[in-house]
Amino acid sequence: MAKTGTIYVCGQCGGQTSKWQGQCPHCLAWNTLTESAREAKPGRFQALAASGEVVRLSTVQARETPRLATGLAEFDRVLGGGLVAGGVVLIGGDPGIGKSTLLLQALAAIAGATRALYVSGEESADQIALRARRLGLETDLPLLTEIRLEAILATLAAERPEVAVIDSIQTVYTENLQSAPGSVAQVRECAQTLTRHAKQAGITILLVGHVTKEGTLAGPRVLEHIVDTVLYFEGDTGSSFRLIRAFKNRYGAVNELGVFAMTDKGLKGVANPSALFLNRDERDAPGSCVVVALEGTRPLLVEIQALLDESRAPSPRRLTVGLDGNRLAMLLAVLHRHGGIACQDQDVFVNAVGGVRIAEPAADLAVLLAVVSSLRGRPIPRELAVFGEVGLAGEIRPVQRGQERLKEAAKLGFTRALCPRANLPKSRIAGMEVIGVASLSEALDRFRSF
Repeated sequence: MAKTGTIYVCGQCGGQTSKWQGQCPHCLAWNTLTESAREAKPGRFQALAASGEVVRLSTVQARETPRLATGLAEFDRVLGGGLVAGGVVLIGGDPGIGKSTLLLQALAAIAGATRALYVSGEESADQIALRARRLGLETDLPLLTEIRLEAILATLAAERPEVAVIDSIQTVYTENLQSAPGSVAQVRECAQTLTRHAKQAGITILLVGHVTKEGTLAGPRVLEHIVDTVLYFEGDTGSSFRLIRAFKNRYGAVNELGVFAMTDKGLKGVANPSALFLNRDERDAPGSCVVVALEGTRPLLVEIQALLDESRAPSPRRLTVGLDGNRLAMLLAVLHRHGGIACQDQDVFVNAVGGVRIAEPAADLAVLLAVVSSLRGRPIPRELAVFGEVGLAGEIRPVQRGQERLKEAAKLGFTRALCPRANLPKSRIAGMEVIGVASLSEALDRFRSF
């Protein structure tokens, strides 16, 4: 029998070391080493697998296979148009956020048109049947409750489905390793084996992944590099709205966003997500400004709220929700230097309404206008939409796809827009007055004239 011992495996990169250390010597992450059993090594003269044949790229006959629609328009948008044959999708999110519900709905919708298989390692067949009944899903979907990888692969070979769901990858284990299910070695080996099977058999596999308390996928970081697509579920469990975002997609755009509403019949796609983020009060209130943000290929109108209050502490607070706090500090410095407006004695709170996170710099101008509006107590016109990046020299820099942003704002009833001068449209947009500015001081002058 092979000799086993104890090793320490990094939960971030999967690196191994013979003794415990506070810092992983491979990826330099702190407090990520966990004790694990050393796996048996193959013999010294074990035969290697035959290498693949070298081919010329010009001789490869690439076939364009149509994508498989899941029946959920928002899910297909995030995937890049639908499921790809041979693709592996990893879906992560907090417990109870709706991962299993979404995949059960998707498989139930396509089960009649294609072969599908749902593999569950966390719930029994009775529990899944009760959930399908609550959701009103009438389907004859094949179901397997199993956590042993070898049995799952045998079922996949026998059933030959075109789409399979593994819920979840942390519960699956292989008999070739001695470590417990959910360990770094097990998760990595099972994910690699399932990915190889998906590529060889040409089937689509969707993996459900647990997340840590930091919100990242549990297991080794290499897990995200193995799969083709990584999706994250976001949203507060106390809210009825869910956001699903693509962080990696070999077959589509990254940072694509899908919006769902959780109902008693499952997840329903939100056709107009801008209405969700624009649930504004009827009265005009200072500190509110609408930004035209871009999530993947979709323009979204999001309300930015700012509140300034006189600080009674030596160090005024700078708090953001849905925005980058460091960027807010930089923007306040630019506002002081190039706009002549000081906020050193004010607590500044900035919030992106609706629970959405805005990472692009196109929200800079809207954030500063909301701050000035709250500080001066002067409301911003409700019919005004704003976007633009603010540079350190006080210039308003252009952003990508400005024409699409303006058209989306006009479609939702906004009659005026403040944007970088370089993003002015070549032709007039019906029903909208577009104002171009080149500097922060010019934008503030325009704000005072409203």
